[in-house]
Amino acid sequence: MRLRSLGVALASTAALITLPVIAPSAAAADTNLSQGRTATSSSTENAGTPAAAGVDGDTGTRWSSAATDDQWLQVDLGTTASINQVVLTWEAAYAKDYKIQSSADGSSWTDLRSVTDGDGGTDTLAVSGQGRYVRMQGIHRATPWGYSLWEFQVFGTTGGTQPGTCGTANAAQGKASSASSTENAGTPASAAFDGSDSTRWSSQASDPQWLRVDLGSVQDLCKVDLNWEAAYARDFQLQASADGQNWTTLKTVTGATGGRASYDVSGSGRYVRVLGTARATPYGYSLWEFAVHTGGGGTPPVEGGGDLGPNVIVVDPSTPNLQQKFDQVFAQQESAQFGSGRYQFLLKPGTYNGINAQLGFYTSISGLGLNPDDTQINGDITVDAGWFNGNATQNFWRSAENLAITPSNGTDRWAVAQAAPFRRIHVKGGLNLAPNGYGWASGGYIADSKIDGTVGPYSQQQWYTRDSSVGGWTNGVWNMTFTGVQGAPATNFDSGPYTTLDTTPISREKPFLYLDGNDYKVFVPAKRTNARGVSWPANAGTSLPLSQFYVVKPGATAATINTALAQGLNLLFTPGVYHLDQTIDVTRANTVVLGLGLATIIPDGGIDALHVADVDGVRLAGFLIDAGATRSDTLLRIGPAGAAADHSANPTTMQDVFIRIGGAGPGLATDSVVVNSDDVVIDHTWIWRADHGEGVGWETNRADYGLRVNGDDVLATGLFVEHFNKYDVLWNGERGRTIFFQNEKAYDAPNAAAITHDGIVGYAAYKVADTVNEHEAWGLGSYCNYTSDPTIVQHHGFQVPVRTGVRLHSLQVISLGGKGQYAHVVNDTGAPTSGTDTVPSKITQFP
Repeated sequence: MRLRSLGVALASTAALITLPVIAPSAAAADTNLSQGRTATSSSTENAGTPAAAGVDGDTGTRWSSAATDDQWLQVDLGTTASINQVVLTWEAAYAKDYKIQSSADGSSWTDLRSVTDGDGGTDTLAVSGQGRYVRMQGIHRATPWGYSLWEFQVFGTTGGTQPGTCGTANAAQGKASSASSTENAGTPASAAFDGSDSTRWSSQASDPQWLRVDLGSVQDLCKVDLNWEAAYARDFQLQASADGQNWTTLKTVTGATGGRASYDVSGSGRYVRVLGTARATPYGYSLWEFAVHTGGGGTPPVEGGGDLGPNVIVVDPSTPNLQQKFDQVFAQQESAQFGSGRYQFLLKPGTYNGINAQLGFYTSISGLGLNPDDTQINGDITVDAGWFNGNATQNFWRSAENLAITPSNGTDRWAVAQAAPFRRIHVKGGLNLAPNGYGWASGGYIADSKIDGTVGPYSQQQWYTRDSSVGGWTNGVWNMTFTGVQGAPATNFDSGPYTTLDTTPISREKPFLYLDGNDYKVFVPAKRTNARGVSWPANAGTSLPLSQFYVVKPGATAATINTALAQGLNLLFTPGVYHLDQTIDVTRANTVVLGLGLATIIPDGGIDALHVADVDGVRLAGFLIDAGATRSDTLLRIGPAGAAADHSANPTTMQDVFIRIGGAGPGLATDSVVVNSDDVVIDHTWIWRADHGEGVGWETNRADYGLRVNGDDVLATGLFVEHFNKYDVLWNGERGRTIFFQNEKAYDAPNAAAITHDGIVGYAAYKVADTVNEHEAWGLGSYCNYTSDPTIVQHHGFQVPVRTGVRLHSLQVISLGGKGQYAHVVNDTGAPTSGTDTVPSKITQFP
């Protein structure tokens, strides 16, 4: 429910309409439940006044909204609570009329208190109610400005089960232990777990070293005690593992001073270890005793924040041997198309001179400034295809974001194929999208970027560019589509490759990690309508501190991930490969799930990978879902079946989320992505049933559908879907829109009979259901390459109902080298392809 007028406010019961009064002090109103919790808002005035500033405990920071009446600030307490007091500390821009409301689910709201004729200052309100979510719903402002709160405090008691107390017994004493090394036979690992302060473990004199204990079973961990000998660790990590191989960091300690120290931790594991990373002396590491304490029956809460894990490489302009770091990762990742390595380079703001960051598979590079120009590279970020003999059609799964490049020779090279986004980049020169030698290329995607010079796609078969500016654009092969791009070429699809729209109807840029001083935060950009040009440096949106994210590292379990979500935390997946034994369930509105370095999620045992509830504003971005060997029903589902809530004001977005079935090994799924919720924005995805790699075959990596859209008013910008056994895209929802679609039909269809249905040979690449009344799409291409049976003649690439509300613009079908043909473009319309010359058959408008 949203309050839209004073009439609604006056309809509240008289018992709830009061002036603010002075109640007993906050100390008498139990615990402040809101401080540091996840906060969201209907809007923010600017990046310096985010929702989080209203609950950070600092009266020197504030949240402020846009200058309209119907605005709100909401806090997620993380669990259901009994609420008895709310304190609002207003800045000069205060609310004259407002409500305090609570909710169990963030969607349905109950009024706890209504205030009319407020006078600003501090309002201390006695309330009575329960809920997980509490919000201030503004009705009328007292000033021409928005609403502005220094602090929004909610007091009460939590109603859920509290974590148990921490046990006093040493769960590690006498248990099996091991170490990376020992100084000699007299200082074994077991000496640190024998309960004696006169025996010790000591290591060799080098970094790093570790000591671990096996508790015998997975247990809840709450405290670790260390008693160092004179040779102690200056920097170390306390880690836990369920299997002794994949480790989660419980605590990172720097600048330690030795002696006895106790550390509160939160997590679970069978194995616990101390990993020394820097010694304080020339000797090794040496511990008299290492004690582990476990929980007394409850599950400790999952902590937000922490370090970014082992595969995030954070650098600044003074980092020694920086070029060597780039070169080492590239040497490992250049041709590792289906390998397990995952890496993220994060560049602190500053100027980097004379570097060339070559990006291989599963490697991402991002600046840590709030704006791209905060991180300047005088050099290059390069993607080329030397590993594949100059063929760039397999340069997948890598990215560059949020920085500025002044290319060393005036033009940067970004020769990529699918799943290689180029976002929020300022190129102070030209951009070449082709490999050295102008070999084959099959990309690609640019968004929110400014290229001062000319973009040369040359051999690129297709490309989509959104909300950017270019100094010029030369040529193109088949399908070059632009929306909201300043300097884009005019549409010429009759005779050339271009389709250009002046604006993008709805866009919201991808969330990104940045540094605010020394603190990591995630910036969540605001929605734009009819956008044109880049979003920066205005940067409308909200900043979330890293403490509001569970930082997921290799070894994390699905149970812990879901516990973190249930507590109200967002997710930041660090680079790695994550096997799941239960579905990740996102149930809270405005949750951010952000991946770094192409973090990869694999569902095991036939489960679905990720479900999103029918709630507002969930942000999915920057990760890969890889199908498991046991068939999943649906890898990613947004909204349950029958979802019907209106999310037009705050849609869920799916950005740079990629799906893979097979290639890295056998993978199976019936549906890859199903969108049931209304108003979802799909902004750049590659949904791919593998045509090469391991575990590839018509039934070996079977997946019937790529994308199935059941929700209404869904928008796709930059939609790449390929090789599915049935429909690549099946659109059932009303008023759907797609801007740019790239497709190849399944290479491995064994014969025409295997893909014949309803008397039609071949499943359309893009089918709009017969029941749909309104649908529109621009810049569509489907290609066939039937290598298993080149005699197949596919009836059409596109299938839509013939209605005035269903319109297609700039569509084509292509036979790649004559390996199969199309009889028509859409339905029974359009010339057939023929021969081996790879000549498109086009339709400019249908009908």
